[in-house]
Amino acid sequence: MTKILEGKPVVSALREDLKTRIQALKDKGIVPCLTVTLVGDDPSSHIYVNAKDKDAKELGIESRTFRFPATMSQADLEAHVRALSQDPKVHGILVQSPLPKGLDEARVVDCIDPAKDVDGFHPTNVGLLALDRPGHRSCTPWGVIQVLKHYGIPTAGKRAVVIGRSDIVGKPMANLLIHKGEFGDATVVVAHSRTPDLQAVVREADIVIAAIGKPEFVKASWLKPGAVVIDVGINRVEDPTSAKGYRVVGDVDFAAAKEVASAITPVPGCVGLMTRAILMSNTVDAAERLSK
Repeated sequence: MTKILEGKPVVSALREDLKTRIQALKDKGIVPCLTVTLVGDDPSSHIYVNAKDKDAKELGIESRTFRFPATMSQADLEAHVRALSQDPKVHGILVQSPLPKGLDEARVVDCIDPAKDVDGFHPTNVGLLALDRPGHRSCTPWGVIQVLKHYGIPTAGKRAVVIGRSDIVGKPMANLLIHKGEFGDATVVVAHSRTPDLQAVVREADIVIAAIGKPEFVKASWLKPGAVVIDVGINRVEDPTSAKGYRVVGDVDFAAAKEVASAITPVPGCVGLMTRAILMSNTVDAAERLSK
């Protein structure tokens, strides 16, 4: 019987640990502080930022949200981020993407103090991840590893296929899976739009991590029977039967894939929850490191 890898139990366990660590910091007079900067009026970004603010407040993390118009200049945004980097009371800095057209996101990220880069996007943290040295891990890939740990699904010796090569998910996910250890030591293939015969590549995988951004792209016929499937995708598709007029699906055809896989993550209900939880964890990590 296929195991559905729900995110809520993993998040719950993580949050209990965070509450203990946050209280220990507060006992020393330190309140972990996360800042989120939102530029423009992207509706999805506003929803996500509000959810992060709610998560932080529930845990006892100070949350500061800065909202700026899409007309904000590159120079002003960079100056804002540098000021946060220099503020000793700020432990985590997140600049919500996507930024409006005309703003260079890479230059903004470069202005973040790597010690406060809780998204794990700064080149310093990307390099530390590649070298398997301490630093902030990109939230979604690190969340996937926590799901595998919670459900006791080791990756060592397994063949893993990561579908997608983005800097946010695909590349850091591959790096984590090849690190040494029970939840690393995988043989990893990073597949993408230029991969010949993608179906055949996926069919060889013991673990499939789909992060390509195409709704229900991965079909059940692509999967090796008994494969573990981690669906990172979050896509809206039209659904006239829904009150909202749409439904949210992943990058995998869940209904069919769960009949073939040994374990699979639902969308929504797992990886999205983990991404937010790891952001909180990275903020607490930053507060602990910066307080020493």
